[in-house]
Amino acid sequence: MNAVTTPTTVAVIGAGAMGAGIAQVAAQAGHGVLLYDTRSGAAEQAIGNIDKQLAKRVAAGKLAPEQHAACIARLQPCDSLEGLADCGLIIEAIVENLAVKRELFAALEALCRPDCILASNTSSLSITTLAAELQRPERMAGLHFFNPAPVMALVEVVSGLATAASVAASLYATAKAWGKKPVHTRSTPGFIVNRVARPFYAESLRLLQEGAADCASLDALMRDAGGFRMGAFELTDLIGHDVNYAVTCSVFDAYYHDMRFQPSLLQKELVDAGRLGRKSGQGFYDYREGAVKAAPARLTSSSPVEPVVAEGVGALLKPLLQRFEARGITVIQRPGSGLLRIGDATLALSDGRLAAQHSRDEGLDNLLLLDLALDYASATRVGLSWAADCSQSAIDQVVAVLTQTGLHVTPLSDTPALLVLRTVAMLANEAADAVLQGVASAADIDLAMCAGVNYPKGPLAWADALGLSTVVHTLHNLQAAYGEERYRPSLLLRRRLAEGRTLHE
Repeated sequence: MNAVTTPTTVAVIGAGAMGAGIAQVAAQAGHGVLLYDTRSGAAEQAIGNIDKQLAKRVAAGKLAPEQHAACIARLQPCDSLEGLADCGLIIEAIVENLAVKRELFAALEALCRPDCILASNTSSLSITTLAAELQRPERMAGLHFFNPAPVMALVEVVSGLATAASVAASLYATAKAWGKKPVHTRSTPGFIVNRVARPFYAESLRLLQEGAADCASLDALMRDAGGFRMGAFELTDLIGHDVNYAVTCSVFDAYYHDMRFQPSLLQKELVDAGRLGRKSGQGFYDYREGAVKAAPARLTSSSPVEPVVAEGVGALLKPLLQRFEARGITVIQRPGSGLLRIGDATLALSDGRLAAQHSRDEGLDNLLLLDLALDYASATRVGLSWAADCSQSAIDQVVAVLTQTGLHVTPLSDTPALLVLRTVAMLANEAADAVLQGVASAADIDLAMCAGVNYPKGPLAWADALGLSTVVHTLHNLQAAYGEERYRPSLLLRRRLAEGRTLHE
């Protein structure tokens, strides 16, 4: 079905930050837009704020003055629901309250023309439930923008049980015409992003609770090794712990307390204390005036740099070997099982086992484990752990070689799969389950996570690049270490591995 054409008037109900942002997007795309809010003067104020924001873009040379004027001319406040009767698309962006939204859509259905599409910007409520009492539930769908709507590219087009395929297709085409990156998803708890992203927060929170490292160190590893824009603690401080914790609880409840989505007691404690993050001045970090910014832990070494013996190292670590050689470190390559020998130490990529377990299983002394990096050629930091019986001289020898290449080395306690590896494995696992359950396609899930939350690589594409055997093996080892169903590998991962296929095939 075609996109909603620009002669069609679009209505946005709710003049808060999200509603105003959506109204701006539609107006900039060429639609006349009616903005309605029950609060007196709210729509006019929102249009005034849009005017000021666009004026700043004009002053910065990022927007032509005539485009600014045309956009504002298309935005009109509306003082009643009845004034929206002739609109072809109505997007609701009001309070996340099921009863209030259902009452609104019932009123709209009675007012609007039969071909009007009704859409909700809800981030958490079921589209099926929202539409259940409508006479024509097939014309309703979710159109979930991300904040700030004029900036964020992703739009989740959410189909409820009754949503007509033609309506979802029209909304998809419309969002694309508006310059967005739309994805299709079924109306299941969390849709794509709020479901698949849960492990990003959960694994860092778990490692903090277990004392594996501090917030600054864990965040630095996610940024500087994993390639993410932010770590879990700075991101939840930015989102607000009241909001992030509520979403986690909502998803946890919706999935009948599946332990994969278990909320964190640490985050609950922050919410209970009113430490909601940046907006309250304190969260995991202190944002009050005069507060000292926390620094990540970093190992140093005065040991001489030893040659590196690479025994059967695979493609993932080849960039690290090239980095060694570029810094004048001798690299000797010979057959083997993927180990790096550095003086008295043995360095291996984590596979999900504890360093102590790995050392005992393989009969390796002075074993240190290296965490995953998005790209060892460009990473500026790596995570490192070791068993309790590893000698200090072996640790120093490994740290000396890694720091010689310009890498910051951040220690983690002996913990299964370290940080980046376990997070990526769990993101891929959740994404695979979403594909298995028909929530969305692999391509749409990867696009959603990159465009919606700025992941450096889609979790399914990342799993394919690592190799499904690596991901499944890591998850099995995590599950064995913790003895929890939380880390059970998705059937889709195991099936594709058995078939010799990737997740995108």
